[in-house]
Amino acid sequence: MASPRMRRVDEAVRAVLSDAIATQLKDPRVGFVTVTSVKTSPDLRHARVYVSVLGDDDVRAESLDGLRSAHGFLQRRVASELVLKHTPTLTFAYDESVDRGMRITELLQDEAAPEA
Repeated sequence: MASPRMRRVDEAVRAVLSDAIATQLKDPRVGFVTVTSVKTSPDLRHARVYVSVLGDDDVRAESLDGLRSAHGFLQRRVASELVLKHTPTLTFAYDESVDRGMRITELLQDEAAPEA
């Protein structure tokens, strides 16, 4: 379980990255990306950034490639806006929880639909 401090650090990193991706990142490969959560290691050296991407698998892959290539720029944004002992190395991963939630909703709607 994450301590309250780690949750605050994760949320601060998420807010900085969300703003930087939405307003400052100019990579055309990065589509409509939402930073859903950040998990920082206890020593603040690594942060896994979970993102949701609007679009199909090709758009998702392109957006993740764009984010990975822009990790240096995004890391500098985190370093300049947050006062941390170490600026975490960012790694990006697709957050599948949105897809799972949509699939569960579909299954529940199919189950609730009356059979004709």
